Amino acid sequence: MASLRVKAQFDPELVISHKFPEDSFSYNERDAVIYALGIGACSGDAADEKELKYVYHRDGEENVQVLPTFVVLFPFKTKSDLLLHDVPGLEFDPKLLLHGQQYIEIYKPIPSSCYVKNTTTVAGLHDKGKATIIELETVSYAKKSGEALCMNRSTIYLRGAGGFSKSSQPYSYANYPSHQVSPVSVPKQKPSVIYEEQIQQSQALLYRLSGDYNPLHSDPMVARIAGFNRPILHGLCTLGYAVRAIVRSICDGDPTALRSIFGRFLLHVYPGESLITEVWIDGSRAIFQTKVKERNRAVLSGYVTLKNIPSSL
Repeated sequence: MASLRVKAQFDPELVISHKFPEDSFSYNERDAVIYALGIGACSGDAADEKELKYVYHRDGEENVQVLPTFVVLFPFKTKSDLLLHDVPGLEFDPKLLLHGQQYIEIYKPIPSSCYVKNTTTVAGLHDKGKATIIELETVSYAKKSGEALCMNRSTIYLRGAGGFSKSSQPYSYANYPSHQVSPVSVPKQKPSVIYEEQIQQSQALLYRLSGDYNPLHSDPMVARIAGFNRPILHGLCTLGYAVRAIVRSICDGDPTALRSIFGRFLLHVYPGESLITEVWIDGSRAIFQTKVKERNRAVLSGYVTLKNIPSSL
């Protein structure tokens, strides 16, 4: 692997002071439906009463309902790489980029169609020696009313791009309260809910229609070069599966029941595998862990915060 020589070119102060241009986009009900199908809604039963509302509205219903993780698409609607290549002072190899975590706050029920304005800032930058962690925060507003809809914070690992500060005093910057994202510790007791679902073989091909066209998820040759024996599922698709299972299992199918969502990506998932999502209720939080049944490996962990504590659990 060629050296990136980032010690001479990486300028952390220039990175965190960078001003991203505002960007706008619109989406409609068709986009929300394609996303819902992309994370498995109605894949097991096309007449599922708890999920049909995400893909079809009956007579008398004005719109489909929108799944909360639909908003993970907002930072990527006008750009595929969160404009990292346009940040001065940030030197990295795009082939070594990993999406490590995603944190979401939802401020209002997400409409089925909207014209949205995004503002993006560097929320964190951390030198880990062999890697750099950059956190990008995107707040999305309904452009017509000016009301904030949601916030996404994406944690990106840039492997091979660390070592730009002194080892005795590694550089670390965070522009948000540390308590906002709590560490996830999977409880040892029996989960409150266990939800199992098989992923369709074509799921990554369907999910990519929501805007993530990385060939790692569709091209067998690209997947083999990256070290996988076949294309893998998008990490944000796995998060969508897990949160949909939570909404279905403990929120009585109410997609507006969540205040925030946090997910840490642990391992890849192959289309065709089965996901087992275990959920533990802890006050107003639901802690979850998602495993691949066939390999008995955890692929995702995290939590959601709830507006109301479920009375049935």
